[in-house]
Amino acid sequence: MTQAGHDLAAEQAVIGAALLAPNLMADLAGLLAPADFGRPAHGVLWEAMCGMHAAGIPTDPITVTAHLAETGDLGKVGGAPYLHTLTTQTPSTANAGHYAGIVADLAKRRTVADLGAQLAQLAASGADAAEVVATGRALLDNAGVPGGWSPLIPLGRGRHLPPFPAELLPGWLAEQVIAVAEFTQTPLDLAGSLALACLSTAAGGRAEVEVRGSWREPTNLYTVIVLPPGSRKSAVFAAMVAPILAAEKSLIERTAPAIIEAEIAAKVAGKAAEKAALAAANADNGRDTLIAEATAAAMNAEAITIPAKPQLVADDVTSETAASLLAQQGGRLAVLSPEGGIFATIAGRYSGTPNLEVFLKGHAGDMMRVGRLSRDSEHVDKPALTMGLAVQPEILRDIAGMPGFRGLGLLARILFAVPENTVGFRKVGADPIPTQVAADYHAGLHALVLTLAEWTDPAVLVLTPEANDLVLEIERQVEPRLAPGGAWSHIVDWGSKYTGAVVRIAGLLHLAEHLREGWGRPVGADIVERAALIGEYYAAHALGAFDDMGADLATRNARTILAWIERTGTSAFTKREVFRSLKSAQLPTAGDFDAPLAVLEAHGYLRSLDPPAPKRAGGRPPSPSFLVHPEVHRPAATVHPLAPRRAS
Repeated sequence: MTQAGHDLAAEQAVIGAALLAPNLMADLAGLLAPADFGRPAHGVLWEAMCGMHAAGIPTDPITVTAHLAETGDLGKVGGAPYLHTLTTQTPSTANAGHYAGIVADLAKRRTVADLGAQLAQLAASGADAAEVVATGRALLDNAGVPGGWSPLIPLGRGRHLPPFPAELLPGWLAEQVIAVAEFTQTPLDLAGSLALACLSTAAGGRAEVEVRGSWREPTNLYTVIVLPPGSRKSAVFAAMVAPILAAEKSLIERTAPAIIEAEIAAKVAGKAAEKAALAAANADNGRDTLIAEATAAAMNAEAITIPAKPQLVADDVTSETAASLLAQQGGRLAVLSPEGGIFATIAGRYSGTPNLEVFLKGHAGDMMRVGRLSRDSEHVDKPALTMGLAVQPEILRDIAGMPGFRGLGLLARILFAVPENTVGFRKVGADPIPTQVAADYHAGLHALVLTLAEWTDPAVLVLTPEANDLVLEIERQVEPRLAPGGAWSHIVDWGSKYTGAVVRIAGLLHLAEHLREGWGRPVGADIVERAALIGEYYAAHALGAFDDMGADLATRNARTILAWIERTGTSAFTKREVFRSLKSAQLPTAGDFDAPLAVLEAHGYLRSLDPPAPKRAGGRPPSPSFLVHPEVHRPAATVHPLAPRRAS
């Protein structure tokens, strides 16, 4: 390597500062690599100190001296007297970052000088000019990363997913979502996505949004939240779904008299039909007249319809049961469950044959025929099925491989939420849900259910001209992303339904904002704008969910480790430490961490270090140590690529 100058005093000062204030190692280890030091002895010393830091060993002078003595490197760095010299000649530990900057800058200069020699040699060899330029750019890019780190190679889109924007919901709904998340110490995403599912349960099948021409979107959604076991999903479901069940009970009580009256009328008409048929059968004279009377009585009995007992919510139902319930309930039904077992059911767990038709047509609102054993088949003109599910990450990965789920378009209809798990970081004794907040939420959902319950034909919600302009703008921004090579080209099936999903969300927000008269008012631009921002949230999470479904096991586990690094803010760790923190059914043994750690190292997130030597012969072998790339803990910029731009 072509040598340029180095600042001996700055190198001594930064090492001395780390010896005097070991807490500085977390920052300094990410800024400087051993190779950044011009004096070889300093590189050896820094390598040892970084390894100690990664292993959780303090880097004070006494401990460092003992460690170097054990490894046989004390003489290489100048012995104990030189370490004493480093500490006594350090002007101030407060300026450690400044000293590190001097060392790093000179290291870059030496690197650039070396790169110049390499490029001159490459050019002299007769290489193509374009190759020389491309090589130079790549080498210079790498030289600009602090501490000799290479640029990060992204693992995928699963990182830095935004939290659910609860503030965009109507006030009574947003307050409930925030209060439930706080009380249960769960991500906002869980209560937020369930809030939309509950609105869909209340309004689905009873309202649709007219965009333009014949384009109408029903107001029902499929939401799936991905969280591991032990995440208090059931507690959140209980708090969010309770008003829906209470409204269902009110509907049952309200329709009970009509059901009883119809049942009695059907019995009376049935008896009359039986009596008329018996009379016709036993008559000797006037049989034709009696047969006509018996026929009329039978038709009268058949014409009496007994209303079904209202049911808004089902749990783990089969496809056949869901279809039957949709027919009974006038085309409206919700499947709300804190578990994802329904995916295995519709994939054919019991029948052996996947049956997705009801879930495909139930989202699109396409006419569906329902077979009956006791009578002719019925058809549902505009079925509106709602799904609000919480599933474990393993189930999400399983459903990607289930027959037809991707190919027939079921996954394309789902709004995924993949929040960061809060387990291990939950506050004990969190404030309960305020009584008034819960009461307002209960009253709001109750009013929405009962206001729309009697609608047989769906209410048509129209857009204001300004709102329609915003929808057009969203369509313009989405289309290039669906093209080959576009940001959504690998999820074009999901992206093609994105604008429709935003419109559906807008319809639900509108009805929730105007609980009792929303059906008579147009949907404004402000509602569409809020729906678009919620749509951005689901777009980011869809990219993460589909990316995770298609990732190999080592990459998925690497993301798990990376999430732990980000969550804990660690800048150095040992394999033993991460194993103790993340041991699970997914990563049961220490050996299972080798592949994901190798993935992280290959992508530039980690740098392995030589482990410290064992303290005594026959002791436990040292655990591999790793430094974390400083860019990992740098906040990611928030980008809203699909935020609709309103005309000024």
